[in-house]
Amino acid sequence: MAELTHLDASGAARMVDVGTKDDTARVAEACGVVRLSRPAFEALVAGQLKKGDALGAARIAGIMAAKRTSELIPLCHPIALTRVEVSLTPREGDASILIESRVACVGKTGVEMEALTAVSVAALTVYDMVKALDRAVQIDDIHLVSKSGGKSGDYRAGTGESA
Repeated sequence: MAELTHLDASGAARMVDVGTKDDTARVAEACGVVRLSRPAFEALVAGQLKKGDALGAARIAGIMAAKRTSELIPLCHPIALTRVEVSLTPREGDASILIESRVACVGKTGVEMEALTAVSVAALTVYDMVKALDRAVQIDDIHLVSKSGGKSGDYRAGTGESA
């Protein structure tokens, strides 16, 4: 098993020193799914929610969250992001919303947490927008899809290994 970089020799949590690392282009993609009741899904897609445009609000919330990840996750470094994209795709077949994020920077540490945070907060925003119609909304399968850049190299989910 790889060394846990966020623990010191005594096992205490610490922020990793990235000062001597080279700046490299880094990209991470994440995704997740929000599952809704059919009536809530139809109201969301039709733009008939009392709170307004859920997909637009969730997209902006995801972008804003990626930019503030270091304020939410205690040991994350503040990162100067160069790109944050969040998309929300309604899926009629199972009354769900697929949320995808892509985050990039040129820096000393990766953007996986920013991509995951973007998806998580976008999903929570969808829940907030539809909860009056459906309190049983499920947020599922938030995970890292891929990452590139840095010393550890590339990773793609489902391949069973880092590339």
